[in-house]
This record gives sequence, C-alpha cells and structure tokens, in this order.
Amino acid sequence: MAMMHTPLLMSNILDRGARVAPKEEIVTATESGVRRQTYKETRDRAHQLAHALANAGIDIGDRVGTFMWNGSRHLETYHAVAGMGAVLHTLNVRLSDKDLAYIIGHAEDKVIIVDADLLPKLQQLNGRIPSVERVIVATEEGFEGWSTDLPNSVDYEAFITGQPTDYSWPQIDENSPLGLCYTSGTTGNPKGVEYEHRSQYLHTLTQCMTDSIGISATDSICGIVPMFHAMGWGVPWAALMLGCKQIMSHRFMDPARLLELMISEEVTLSTGVPTIWQGIKTIYESDPDKYDLSKLQRLTCGGSAPPPSLIRWYWDTLDVEMIQGWGMTETSPLATLSRRLMKRSHLSDSLNEQFENVAKAGQLMPGLELDIFDEDFNRLPHDGESVGEILIRGPWICSEYYHDPQPEKFHDGWLMTGDVGKIDAEEYLIISDRSKDLVKSGGEWISSVDLENQIVGLDGVAQACVVAQPHPKWDERPVALVVLEPGAEVSADAVLAHCAAVFAKWQLPDDVLYVDSIPLTSTGKMDKKVVRADLEVQGYLLPDLRDKAG
Repeated sequence: MAMMHTPLLMSNILDRGARVAPKEEIVTATESGVRRQTYKETRDRAHQLAHALANAGIDIGDRVGTFMWNGSRHLETYHAVAGMGAVLHTLNVRLSDKDLAYIIGHAEDKVIIVDADLLPKLQQLNGRIPSVERVIVATEEGFEGWSTDLPNSVDYEAFITGQPTDYSWPQIDENSPLGLCYTSGTTGNPKGVEYEHRSQYLHTLTQCMTDSIGISATDSICGIVPMFHAMGWGVPWAALMLGCKQIMSHRFMDPARLLELMISEEVTLSTGVPTIWQGIKTIYESDPDKYDLSKLQRLTCGGSAPPPSLIRWYWDTLDVEMIQGWGMTETSPLATLSRRLMKRSHLSDSLNEQFENVAKAGQLMPGLELDIFDEDFNRLPHDGESVGEILIRGPWICSEYYHDPQPEKFHDGWLMTGDVGKIDAEEYLIISDRSKDLVKSGGEWISSVDLENQIVGLDGVAQACVVAQPHPKWDERPVALVVLEPGAEVSADAVLAHCAAVFAKWQLPDDVLYVDSIPLTSTGKMDKKVVRADLEVQGYLLPDLRDKAG
C-alpha cells in the first residue's frame, strides 16, 4: 500500500497547539508585570499578520527580519512568516551596527519587525539598509510614544487590525527556506545558515522525544535563550505544535526577575546558557526559603558546557535535572544531549556514575551522523582517548552557507564544526574545546574547558575563564581569570591546589587573575577573543616573562 506523501511543512503543525489547547497561555513579561494571551488569540493574530504582510508585498521566499526580544508578537511572527512561506530572519539584537547592516543587506530583508525599545538601535542603521521597505514597530508598556524616520514605519497593532483571522497556508516544496540565522565567526563577516521546512519539521519532532528534551503539552516552558539565537533552539516551534504554556521574558533578563517568572508561572522546563543558571543559583542561595521552585523539573543548558558542579547542585538542591546539549547554529542546534539516564543499563549505576555521564556532551540524536577525524580525515577510534575534530551531517545540519561558499567549512557532505573532542566506548561525545581555545603548550594540548570546570567547582568561585598566552619556550601557557562570589576570598594558591588534584603540574595555569566580570558574546558565552585582546592591550606578561623583563 502506498502512503500519501504530505510535504513536511511547518504550516502543517503550527496551528495544532491552538486547535488542541486554545485556552492555554502565552505570557510576556512587561515593565509592571505580565501580559497574557491565549493560544487561540495568538493563532488568530498570526494569521492576521500573514494577511497584512502579504498585502504589504511579502511573497513566498521573501525575507522578513525580526529585531525583537522573546515575546508573544515575536512568536506570532514565527507562526505567520513560516506559515505563509516567507523566510524568518531573526536578527541578533546584541550585534554591532556594522554586522547588522551587513546581515540585513546580505539577506535582503524587505520588512523588519522591531520591538519599540530596540528602535533606537535600529534607527542607527537608517540609510544603510536599502533593501528594507517597511518597519513594523511592536509596542510594549512604557514605549507607546515611539517615533522614527525609518521607511514606512507603522505600529504592529495598526498593521494587523481588521485583517482576516484565517490565512490559507500555501503548499510549497518541503525543502523551501523557512528561516535564516547568521552566526558571527572570529574572522570575516557573519555567515548565514538557512533552515528549511523539512529540516525544522524533523528537528521539532526530535526535540519532543522522551530521550531528547522530552517537551510535552503538559509543560510550562520559559525559553530564556533568545528567539534570535538558532531559532530559540527550536523550542518555540515545538511549543506551538504541542500547545505548551509559554513564558517569554522579553528584555527582563536579570536572574531575580527570571526566578520570579519561573515561580509565579509554575515553569517546568527552561532553556538557557550556563551564565543564566549560575546567576539564578546565586540568587537562590542568598535566601533559599524565599523561592519555591518545586514545579521546576528540568533545565537545558547549551552555548557552552556547564560545570559538572553546577549540574550536580541543581539536582542535589532542587531535584532539577540539567540537560546538557551540544550544537551550534549550523546544527539547528540539536546535535547531542546528555541526560542522567540515557540507557537502561544506567538504571543500576550509582548517582555519581550517572552524573559522570551528564558532564559529557552526550549522545547523538537519532537521524544524525557524527564522528571524530584527524587532520587527514581519517576516522579515529571511539576509545575515550583519541582526540580529533568533530564532523557532523544529517537532515537538519547545514551543508553550505547562504550565498557564501566556504568550502573549508565542509568536507564530503560533513560540517566541520571547529570543535575538538573524543568519543568514548559508550558512544558519548566529550568536547575537549573549540579548536581555537585549546592551549598548545610544548606540543601538548591543554583543555581550557576542563580547567574552567575544575576551578568553578571550588567554593567561592562564581566564574572562571582560561585562555592561552604566548610563551617563547612553550608556545602557549594557560592563564585563569576568576570571578569570585560576593564576599568570598579565594587565594591563587588555593585555585592552583584545587586544579593540582586533577591536572598534571605542566597543565596548571601559570597565573590566576581576579576580575569583576568576564566579557560575554552576543549569545551569552564567554568571549575569549575579547579576553585575549584585553590582555594584549594591557601588555600582560606571564610571571616568568615578567621576571626576565624586570
């Protein structure tokens, strides 16, 4: 019997949540509290937005930019643009003017939808974004009196008012583009990653698997990861499909406000980067009796590896599972995940053994291929010892950049991730480092990530960043920058002694520098490029070089 071939289009799953759970809520944080609307209202408004965009000349394949925080109108734009067959281009609000002007021009965005509080930043690009024909301004409490001379500016509510609440989604090819996300590399212009309907449909289903993140219609989800970063890790699509309650933090990203939202809205699942979870831990520990997180079940953590001590703290203190994931914009981003129980055989493991596995980057998601290779593209053994570059391919993995051929990033259908790691006998991926963040000392590699995780496990340390510094004899030596918890006193000797319990003497940092904060990238990761540049500007010298210079 032949099966009916229905194209895998996001429009075939996006209306489902509103159909099965029309009264469930989308909650957006505001200056004075929250703003609530139902799934039915959100769905109807998304269809109205699609009509308004079509009337404004947006056709299948046209790029619609969003310059927005996480909020219900951003979600409506996801829904509308995907449904009508246009391309959703989520712009990172933390990028420089230069990068933003380049990205908007390269993508040829025809329309930009912008949150009113971000309008001044977009205004700075006026005259430098000729492709943009119209700007739609989404207004939240406190920003009603906006004004701009950006082209054809209109208020979001005025734009959709009076439009029909049913748009007949077109049937297009499942390999048609759905979204564009630009990833800012260390050199050159940002690179565009195009997501297709088929790839995101499959990614969405995979996210909801029990052994993946296990997103369920019963969840109350607080997606802290920005919707402009790898499509919010795909969570908005899954939530729209299932009809989960969604809590959107908008611009209110301080840990105290996030904690308040998570408690008041009975959040069961939240997504964020390690710096967010470190911040919430610090607030919670200041007054544990004040915060009731009993409804919270699991956190997903990506962007960079969380310290094992942080993973264990959430479990031991709050009975909350932290799911570590590895991926990147080019992988949509779900590639590997690590949960406490990934196999039936783990049921008989001790808690400590289970958490040893959680500290790894995890196991490959079904449908993908991943392996480690040497410099000649020979596969390396999965022995937990052999270290090589991680290559990956599959139905939601980027195979080329948007209008920007970079053959050095791809090999025989594989994406060369730039990450270095090993695979153990249990088929867990273990990330050693970004290739550019490894410290090469005397011909031997030192993992900055492993050192950072060890240092952060020391009481009183809030954050640690390890970078390489040039050395005439050893090529490079590691230096540790440390941020202490408020009021804590931890000596450099204590940091080194703590590291010496795990690392060989030659692997220990040559210096420990105490800083108030560590610069972050636009996606919340530690910006080691800036750290290295700052040390260079300061004329920093390693201790033994200082002695010689003195």
